[in-house]
Amino acid sequence: MLGVVVALASLSGCTKPAEPIGPAQKAGAAIDNAGDKVAAQMQENLQKARDAGAKVQDAARATGDKIAEATDDASKGIDKATEEVGKKVEKAGENMQESARSK
Repeated sequence: MLGVVVALASLSGCTKPAEPIGPAQKAGAAIDNAGDKVAAQMQENLQKARDAGAKVQDAARATGDKIAEATDDASKGIDKATEEVGKKVEKAGENMQESARSK
């Protein structure tokens, strides 16, 4: 029995050490790491571009809304000015008729 224990103990101590990483594996790992970094940077830049695009769209919508509001305000102003001119022309016509009757 002691012989079996000694044999097992000697076998467990005789395992081959892990193989060191060779130059090809190191180069492959470096390429993988570089690719991962480039991909991450591209994703980050893509997200920044998407965010910037969304901001531009929001600004364009806001500008469009302001233009529509300004157009509505201008239209209301023109309508009011037209009404005022109409009243003044009507008053002038009444004054002319009044003046013609007086003579």
